[in-house]
Amino acid sequence: MTPTRQAPVRLTQFAHGGGCACKIPPGELEDVVRGLAAPGGGGNAPLLVGLATGDDAAAVALPGPGGTAVLSTADFFTPVVDDPYDWGRIAAANALSDVYAMGGSPVLAVNLLAWPRDRLPFDLAREVLRGGLDVAAEAGCHVGGGHSVDDPEPKYGMAVTGIADPDRLLRNDAGRPGLPLSLTKPLGLGVLNNRHKATGERFEEAIATMTALNRDACAAALAAGARCATDVTGFGLLGHLHKLARASGVTAVLDTAAVPFLDGAREAVRDGYVPGGTRRNLEWVAPFTDFGTPDDDTRLLLADAQTSGGLLVAGEVPGAPVVGELVPLGEHSLVLR
Repeated sequence: MTPTRQAPVRLTQFAHGGGCACKIPPGELEDVVRGLAAPGGGGNAPLLVGLATGDDAAAVALPGPGGTAVLSTADFFTPVVDDPYDWGRIAAANALSDVYAMGGSPVLAVNLLAWPRDRLPFDLAREVLRGGLDVAAEAGCHVGGGHSVDDPEPKYGMAVTGIADPDRLLRNDAGRPGLPLSLTKPLGLGVLNNRHKATGERFEEAIATMTALNRDACAAALAAGARCATDVTGFGLLGHLHKLARASGVTAVLDTAAVPFLDGAREAVRDGYVPGGTRRNLEWVAPFTDFGTPDDDTRLLLADAQTSGGLLVAGEVPGAPVVGELVPLGEHSLVLR
């Protein structure tokens, strides 16, 4: 008798959402954390970047000579693709991105793993961890253990510590009128990942985009003299750009025709593969946005919940398209053209 071949496990079917689209909606999250701060500052080192501006990582200045800032961040999420190794690589690149988005270099990471031990074999968890380890090694970042819990839904990510020059941080509150806006990765990851979850179709360009480190984009931004940046993840381009414009006290004007999109992204929107997180992002920014003439599908793509997206830099980055500019604060924080 010929043995029955077991179908591969589809990890995305074990998750209610995928990747950064499973984030708590930005408006709800801001309501939760509003007013929270450690009494009396709560630390021995000066806090350079904290909760106030909703930046990508926290930063403290180490005492003593040398001028070093320590960056700290954490990011984890449910499966965004079915392949466990690819999921591990994507989650690690996404977590490391917060350090690059602050102008830093990752030094040490620890794994964060939630695993349904009675439903999924541990050899899949090993592949997830192997993917994370390989991307961290590519980044020159140690992985020193981590923490795991038994959970009905699989989740993976990393807590990452990095270092930076405190005088050359990339901050989301340092935007100034007259600066161009550069975007280092194309959009459409959310809708393509949602299509993958629904159909099993594999999108190689999307996987390559999500697993690509933002290390080189960070270095290029710093070399160009940039001081303001963020990465584009779960709140979409519009959500993260709104946060940057709000923190900087400016208006961001977006040239929608210049924004790059992944192949198949428009078709995925047309065919209805729009994550709930994308629609929530668009709803959140609507009161702060002059939407201009872009059609509904374009608006959704601009708000699409990205996983391990690129850097959005206030300044010109060689090789990255200029997608808009910062202007003096007007009626809206975002203006689409």
